[in-house]
Amino acid sequence: LGILSRAGFPYALAGHAYSLLDSYVYGFALTEAALPFAPQDTEIAVGDYLAAFPVGAYPHLAEFATHHVLQPGYAYGSEFDYGLELILETLAARLAGTARP
Repeated sequence: LGILSRAGFPYALAGHAYSLLDSYVYGFALTEAALPFAPQDTEIAVGDYLAAFPVGAYPHLAEFATHHVLQPGYAYGSEFDYGLELILETLAARLAGTARP
């Protein structure tokens, strides 16, 4: 909270930002820790997961997995950086549009 305050965040926005960042970091860590497979086994695990459903049952999930998750170099952990960047960009935009009380 001190860092946000020193950066000029109004108190309410600092509170929202802190809660958002805490929830994001904690939630991502929980999700990553609960994955039922190791990062190096993603391709096999996702393939097995999709094969368990009837063909066409979840077309958007299958398309997403095929065109994103199953691509070379994909790592779930990299999603953290992308999400954090989006959060920080949004917070910066909000900060730019506010005046500190």
